[in-house]
Amino acid sequence: MSNDTTLKNRRYFKYPNLSPLWIAVFIDIIGFSMILPMAPFIAKEFNVHIFVMGIVLSVNAMFSFIFGPILGKLSDKFGRKPLLLISQFGTCVGFILLAFSNSIWMVVISRAVDGVFGGNFPIAKAIIGDEVPPKDRSFQMANIGVAHVLASLIGPGLGGTLFSIGGIFLPGLLAAGLSVFTMIITIFILEETWPKSKRQVTQEIIPKIIIKIRKNKSAMFYLVLWGFHTASFMIAMVSFSFFAEIVFGVDPYEIGILLMIAGILRVLVRFTLFKPTITKLGENNAIKFGLGIFFVSFLIIGFSINVIMLFAMILFISFAASLTRGPLNSKISQSVSPREQGKINGYSSGLDSFAQIIGPLTGTFMLGFFAPYYLSFVIGSIALVPFLMSFKIIELKRYELPTQKEIIVPEN
Repeated sequence: MSNDTTLKNRRYFKYPNLSPLWIAVFIDIIGFSMILPMAPFIAKEFNVHIFVMGIVLSVNAMFSFIFGPILGKLSDKFGRKPLLLISQFGTCVGFILLAFSNSIWMVVISRAVDGVFGGNFPIAKAIIGDEVPPKDRSFQMANIGVAHVLASLIGPGLGGTLFSIGGIFLPGLLAAGLSVFTMIITIFILEETWPKSKRQVTQEIIPKIIIKIRKNKSAMFYLVLWGFHTASFMIAMVSFSFFAEIVFGVDPYEIGILLMIAGILRVLVRFTLFKPTITKLGENNAIKFGLGIFFVSFLIIGFSINVIMLFAMILFISFAASLTRGPLNSKISQSVSPREQGKINGYSSGLDSFAQIIGPLTGTFMLGFFAPYYLSFVIGSIALVPFLMSFKIIELKRYELPTQKEIIVPEN
């Protein structure tokens, strides 16, 4: 084995405690991605306008927007593992309700329940912030993107196929079963990264009176940038299934297969072009490059003349996501102290949830009442803001914690 390969493997497996986290995130994303190919056809099954389905999809994000930061902040106080389990249990209940939905109102309730307990991602990012020092954090944050990519190989095709066979019941039940599996992994394999001893130490070495995040200029800058970026990204991603069904008349099975093929190609891109690009350009320039690709792709995607062109645009967007979303999450994490990891990641995930609120609403409204190319003007305009913001240089303060050996566990 070459030295380069050995160093690469060491970097992948440098933090073994994160391995069960990747499994749990991967399975959780499979459950979510299974729903995407079904969305326009659930609207047809319950005889509602696609904009109503957009509202239904937004319900989940509305509740996540409210409760995600709360769960993230609670994980700062009580530890990551118990809050992650609570979140996973709520997700499981939501999918069970979805499986047995016999009306659009049942679908709404199932999405609301899942949203209330939607703390998986802010807590997952906080765990990475606990476990990984700043120099490696961008790479490990990008692994959440890898989990998305790998899950997209299975979830959409599986969801589209199962929906074609048994309607909403089969994909909902399978997603619930996968959620149970994530709870088992969390209980028996995942180690707590924010134990009581560590929480007490940070209270002593970092002043208890902390500048509020809204007064932290670096944190606010990256949160605003992230908010505009994730809004344009979510509008585009949520609109894909509706766009493909309305413009090109594809069925749920075909949408699932298209997303699965796109996922396969995204894996190839992620493991071939991502690392060389980051190494050559540097993290800041890679973020600029990725945000520029987003801006151009979003302006073009609404003018797709066939499925192949639409498919190609999705690949460019996926490559841009590899270059930006992980490194930007790393920047957000580095902008605050270790004590505030759950809080800041709760805010960034709250912005994701807000984007998921406006994403389905904007996408289905534009596609339901206007020509498809108008959607490009909307998401392109939003994507221009973070691209321009990325040219501003932000210096981040370095926060250091004592090593595990230096931590003295207080006696009871």
